[in-house]
Amino acid sequence: MFVFLAGAVLALAVWNICSGSVAVAPEDVFRTLAGKEMDVTVRRIIWDLRLPRAAAAAILGGALSVSGFLLQTFFANPIASPFVLGISSGAELAVSFLMIACLGRGTAVSSLTMISGAFAGALAATGLVLLLSGRVKNMASLVICGVMMGYICSAVTDLAVTFADDADIVNLKSWSMGSFSGISWENVKVMAAVVFPALILVFFLSKPMSVYRLGEVYAETAGVNVRRFRTELILLSSLLSACVVAFAGPVSFVGIAVPHLIKRLLRSAEPAAVIPGCFLGGAAFCLLCDRIARTLFAPAEVSISSVTAVFGAPVVIAVMAGRRKGREM
Repeated sequence: MFVFLAGAVLALAVWNICSGSVAVAPEDVFRTLAGKEMDVTVRRIIWDLRLPRAAAAAILGGALSVSGFLLQTFFANPIASPFVLGISSGAELAVSFLMIACLGRGTAVSSLTMISGAFAGALAATGLVLLLSGRVKNMASLVICGVMMGYICSAVTDLAVTFADDADIVNLKSWSMGSFSGISWENVKVMAAVVFPALILVFFLSKPMSVYRLGEVYAETAGVNVRRFRTELILLSSLLSACVVAFAGPVSFVGIAVPHLIKRLLRSAEPAAVIPGCFLGGAAFCLLCDRIARTLFAPAEVSISSVTAVFGAPVVIAVMAGRRKGREM
C-alpha cells in the first residue's frame, strides 16, 4: 500500500506539471529534472511555475493530513481537524494582520515570519479550544464551539482584507480562500525545512500515541508522561497546520477525510503505519485537487478548498453514518 501511495504521488505530480494552459510532455519534465538542454520557455514553465507548485501541494497536503490525525488522536474525535476546530482560521487571522501591518508600511514579509505568525495564531486558537474542552465535556458541543470560533476568525479576516487600501493586501482575498499558486522554490525550501523535521518528531511519538489511544489512565500506567505528550502533540499539530496556512491559506477537509481513508486502505489504526500513510495520502489528495482547481474552469482558477470539500465532505458523511449505524447495531 505504501508503494501504491508513493506511485500515486509521483504520477499525480507529473500529471500536474504536464497539465495547464500550455501542455507539456512527460519526457520534457524528466529532461528538465535531468538538466538537459531544451526550449527555454517550456523549461521556465516547468521549473519556475509548475514544479514548485506541485512540490508545495504534496508537502503541505501531507502536513495537513498528519495534523488532522494528531488532533483526532488528541480529542478522540473522528471529525477533529485544524479547519473544523478553528485552528486554521486562527492562523489565517494572525497572518492576515501580520501582512497588512507589514505591507502597509512597504515591508516585505519573509516565509519564516509568516510561519511564525501563523504558528502564534494557531496556538492561540488551540488554547481557546483546550480551554473550552475543560468546560464543555460533550465532544459534539466542543466541535460546534470550534466551528463557531473559526467563523468568527474568518469574518474578522474578511473585514480586514475588504477594508484594506493597498492593492497587494486586497489580493489576500484569493489566499484566504486557499490556493497553491505563487509558490516559489524559496517557499518550498522553507516549508520543507519546517515540515519534515516536524514529521520526524511526530513519528517518534507513534509508540506513546498508540498507548494514549487506549485512554489516559492506561497511558500513565504504561509510563507515558501524559501532560508532556499532550503538549508535544498540540505543538506539532499547530506547527504543521500553521505552515499550511502561511503558504496556501486555510484548506478544508483534508485533515478530516484523508486519515480515515488511509486507515481503511491500510486496515490499521496503528500510528506507526498511519502517520507515513497520511503524509503520502494527503500529498496525493492535494495534488489531485490542485490539478482540478487549476484546469476545470481554465483560465480561471477555483479555490483549493472548494475542490477538497467536494471530495472530502462525502468521506466525512460516510464516516459519521457508519459510526451511527455501528452504535445502533
